Amino acid sequence: MAHMGVESERIHLSWVSSAESTKFVRVAKEVTEAVRALGPNRRFVKSQGPDRSLNDEKAA
Repeated sequence: MAHMGVESERIHLSWVSSAESTKFVRVAKEVTEAVRALGPNRRFVKSQGPDRSLNDEKAA
């Protein structure tokens, strides 16, 4: 993922059984906190080009 601009800290793999609800909650909170601490990934910011603003006006 690094070659695509995604830091390794943004990716997490954890095996959680459906019987481990407390583990799921713990892992989800840990991952969420870690990613929020990193802040936004600057390489994947959507541009506000003319086509996008035109589509936004149509949706409104």
